[in-house]
Amino acid sequence: MSAVYINSASCISVQDTLKDHFFQDLTADQSVQILKAVEPNYKEFIPPAMSRRMSKTVKMSSVASHYALKEAGIEKPDAIIVGTGMGCSQDSEKFLKNVIDNNEEFLTPTFFIQSTHNTVAGQIALGLQCHAYNFTYVNTSSSLEFSFLDAQLQINDGEAENVLVGAADEQTNRTMELYCLNNTIKKEDDLPADYLHSDTDGVIWGEGAAFFVLGKDKTENAYAKLRDIQIINRLDLQETQSFVGDFLAKNNLKSEDIDAVILGFSGDRESDVYYTKAMDLFQNSSLLYYKHLSGEFNTASGFSTFMACHILKGQQIPEVMMINSEKKAEVKNILLYNHLRGSDHSLMLLEKA
Repeated sequence: MSAVYINSASCISVQDTLKDHFFQDLTADQSVQILKAVEPNYKEFIPPAMSRRMSKTVKMSSVASHYALKEAGIEKPDAIIVGTGMGCSQDSEKFLKNVIDNNEEFLTPTFFIQSTHNTVAGQIALGLQCHAYNFTYVNTSSSLEFSFLDAQLQINDGEAENVLVGAADEQTNRTMELYCLNNTIKKEDDLPADYLHSDTDGVIWGEGAAFFVLGKDKTENAYAKLRDIQIINRLDLQETQSFVGDFLAKNNLKSEDIDAVILGFSGDRESDVYYTKAMDLFQNSSLLYYKHLSGEFNTASGFSTFMACHILKGQQIPEVMMINSEKKAEVKNILLYNHLRGSDHSLMLLEKA
């Protein structure tokens, strides 16, 4: 499959990533259980009457997609593809609460209609009056990667030239309570979290939305070339290095050709061992991590892809992401490796545009 170009990148996250020159202000808060996204003033983008009826995911995605399209200089994309793990879970919770409170009678359908996972892609299309291909992927932690693969196929098959691709997930009170109860989220006694050498279970949870415009042609402001993606649902720990090595070999690369590796260390001792195994392959590469800046969530790889795009374009690596002290004179190839609690492993290869 031919490579495609990432011509714009926008992100709403726990960091203030919408502003210019955000690299200097990246900070890690490792002493709270849940990290909230830094949200923009939605009134500047969405009429208040509409905003009140939108969930957080839809609002974050609407603004992030607006920035991505504006940067790429595109009014209407040829396709809109969105990945999400949890969808519009705030509205799902509201609907289920109404079912209980009203004894399953006299229910308004609004919350149910807005709770479906494809609401995000649908609302973006409505706002743009875009009637093109519109698709949503719900594949837990590899939702963005599947969306990128679909966009690559659309472009390679000649169905589209510019595709808006994004991923978003929000937090909800009840889900966060349940995650605390089943130890998905770290106990307060285990904070502050040690992301790289954790001896405790659980993660710090985050949220966010990241959107990109993928194009057939490289533009003047292109961030990166999307070379290849590989996804596997289950992986034995002993197979980690061959999984990564085979992926590189498929792209005619060796480990020494990778200038930087972005790993999804989450502070969960049971699942982070995969990243430790993968690290051993890259003795001469810059080793980076990012979930101390974004928190863990289903589509956290959107944040790492956004950071990788800026590293390739600006040729600068933030110190706060460094695991080792290795720095190449030029960053040409970046490998991203992510999974969620040991499932849905994904590799993404980005090259300097």
